Amino acid sequence: MTSSTAQTITSRLGRGTISAAISLSLLAAAAFVLYQLLRDIDADKILAALDGQSIKKIATAGAFVIAGYFTLTFYDLFALRTIGHNQVPYSAAALASFTSSTIGHSLGAAVLTGGLIRLRIYAHWGLTVADVAKIAVVTGMTFCLGNILLLGSAIAFAPAAASAVDHLPHWVNRALGLTGLFGIVCYLAWLAPRSRTVGWSGWRLTLPDPRLTLVQIGIGGVDLSLVTLAMFMLLPAAPAVSLVTVLVTFLTATLLGTVSHAPGGLGVIEATMLIGLAQFQREELLAALITFRALYFVLPLFFATLSLGLRELRVLARPRFDATQSECSAPPKTL
Repeated sequence: MTSSTAQTITSRLGRGTISAAISLSLLAAAAFVLYQLLRDIDADKILAALDGQSIKKIATAGAFVIAGYFTLTFYDLFALRTIGHNQVPYSAAALASFTSSTIGHSLGAAVLTGGLIRLRIYAHWGLTVADVAKIAVVTGMTFCLGNILLLGSAIAFAPAAASAVDHLPHWVNRALGLTGLFGIVCYLAWLAPRSRTVGWSGWRLTLPDPRLTLVQIGIGGVDLSLVTLAMFMLLPAAPAVSLVTVLVTFLTATLLGTVSHAPGGLGVIEATMLIGLAQFQREELLAALITFRALYFVLPLFFATLSLGLRELRVLARPRFDATQSECSAPPKTL
């Protein structure tokens, strides 16, 4: 083993240890916060709040969820076009994006589980492990850039909403929001002079130019906006809370849930929402979160698993069908 290889392995192990430590710290903090907030909760009030939810609001939230998942399908389509695999049709990209994201985030360790699902689907179109890794990088950038744009803008406009979550002074949160927006401007300026490439050898990835990067940011921004609107529709009618406040709290909760690698951000999203939206009755807010989790995580997980299962059945049946067709088309044997 060369020294450079050893250094690379050591570096990756170090990053993995740090990532695991961050995830465990977030999960431990979320568990502690939930215990403190829910130890005297009234389960009957939660059931009453669930029973009293408006069917119209749930249907509207469901429509936003469907629109959000439709937007999510363009994550993979954009990534495929970025790495030059234009032969993959939208139907395959949509299936891979929907199933890998839904199942991956629901099971946890989304990079591994989602990557395996993508590889299983895209291998039919000649994609390799390196191609799937590039897709993961581009889709991750789409999420991050969209999140930075929305969260940065919202925090810069309403820093008090972020202060309710992180307890930092308003001016610090506004500075953080403006820093995020400035970072996007700097990134676009860095891409402008010439084509930029990252990675090495067969893992090299040419980044989208500024015009396509704006499209990428738009995909991520629209997706996160639709999901936030779904959550907003499910919140209790009183007290009145602005959409910007919900946007800051919910996107922060989603970001922390993603970093924690917990299945579906379970516990982390709930703890962050309970802290950031403390003006609501906890039982009513929990009822809204339970309904949102059913709409955004549970039902899509069922349909994603079903879609992937049907796809696998078609793949398994195809060789037998092709063999039967070949036998039927073969000339009859003569004596």
